[in-house]
Amino acid sequence: MNYIWDVMLNAQLKGIDSSNINFIPAENYSPYMELSLEDLNVREIEQTIEVNPYYRFYSIFKNLFLPDDKEVYELRENLFDILVHFLGLIDLHQGMNKREYYIRFFKRDLSEGVYGSKIASIFNDLTREEQDKISEGLLMVYETGELIHFLKQTMSKVFKKSIIYANCEEKNELLIYMGQEKTAHANSKVELIMALFLPLHFTIEIYWDYHFGILEEENTMKIEGIALY
Repeated sequence: MNYIWDVMLNAQLKGIDSSNINFIPAENYSPYMELSLEDLNVREIEQTIEVNPYYRFYSIFKNLFLPDDKEVYELRENLFDILVHFLGLIDLHQGMNKREYYIRFFKRDLSEGVYGSKIASIFNDLTREEQDKISEGLLMVYETGELIHFLKQTMSKVFKKSIIYANCEEKNELLIYMGQEKTAHANSKVELIMALFLPLHFTIEIYWDYHFGILEEENTMKIEGIALY
């Protein structure tokens, strides 16, 4: 970690509340680095982090910590912590485009129950990466109206081994091979994706451990390893 945005991003990824991190002005620091860390390769987030405020923000902090001014030092330290948190949040948002903002809006709505309390409960139990993939897929549905295509795409991103077959000749049906053991958590993720992406006139059949047999496909025609359709 070399910058305050790096600390803030790592806190997000690890589910750490950034308000629990205390930024203080470093007493000894390198003029070529923003963070003053004993171990330059450290990835764990410490509760108190020393910052060189003059590396990127000299114009902001140049008059805040004058060496001969010892009055109201505690107030200035608290102000410093607030300012660095604010600057870190600005750092995180500077690289975002309009599309990423839309994805965050979907994440917020899903998390806060706009799509229903059951969906919110499952969504909040997902990893950050899974939340991003589902929110991105939902955005694409709203932009294109292609439910089935982005259902397949989202499933393949959340469940790497999954395969979806569409049976639209006789009925609107999706056959979904998961390629993994069925668990309560995995099943709840499938329910979430289906609730958000599956068209109302479609039905689904889900196969977890065993693939259903397909003629001339040897991998699906193994004895005692075939699911019945």
